[in-house]
Amino acid sequence: MIRVARVRVLVVRAAGINCEQETLHGWRLAGAQADLVHVRQLIEAPAMLNGVQVLTIPGGFSYGDDIAAGRILAAKFQRSLLDLLHEFVAAEKILLGICNGFQVLVQMGLLPGGDLGSGRVSLATNGSGRYEDRWVILKISVSRCPFLKEGTQFELPVGHGEGRLVVDDEKTLVSLHKNGHVALQYVGNDNGSAAYPANPNGSADDIAGLVDDTGRVLGLMPHPDRFLHHTQHPLWTRRSSDARPDGLTLFRSAVESLA
Repeated sequence: MIRVARVRVLVVRAAGINCEQETLHGWRLAGAQADLVHVRQLIEAPAMLNGVQVLTIPGGFSYGDDIAAGRILAAKFQRSLLDLLHEFVAAEKILLGICNGFQVLVQMGLLPGGDLGSGRVSLATNGSGRYEDRWVILKISVSRCPFLKEGTQFELPVGHGEGRLVVDDEKTLVSLHKNGHVALQYVGNDNGSAAYPANPNGSADDIAGLVDDTGRVLGLMPHPDRFLHHTQHPLWTRRSSDARPDGLTLFRSAVESLA
């Protein structure tokens, strides 16, 4: 019998990140070998990236979001690892940023990337002016991302204070759609445009997640790591025990694409 090597994942931690254990659990449930590494360890030994297929930046409040959400951690990556991360993606490996991790990827300029580099897209304070902690419905709007299947829907929780995606001008918003960078969008219960609270933060065009030109860099504000078991859904007692946990589906899709 031929033994297939397990997909290997690194989950990065730093001061203030608080979702690393849930993210590890998600990858392990999906069948990957997932390990935790501090950003300082990765900077000191970047060859770690050679032995893995996925790098994940989980949610939380890295360095207290002291300057801006994700900015300090992004600066550490930019200063020491940015070129290596470009090589990582070019080698057909995957980068995932969840919530604060999404903010880090945008701050680094890895998302949306390409001609829409750093500064044209940002994540700002929620339109409600408060921290939003609720479940949302998402439609998948991209076909080239290993985490996602175009045309399907997810239901995931959000928990953030700075998740409102903003752009510098209308041309940038058009380019995001035209070039296939819009990965996920919030939808209302009628599958139409998502007014608050269906769009919990006021993001432009209800955008909840982005991919780069390759589709192998994904950032999203909702938390797949918080929906790994069917009992985590708020209506789990009314749903079948066979109902898929959408967060686990996301992790499994990536593992299957790499395996």
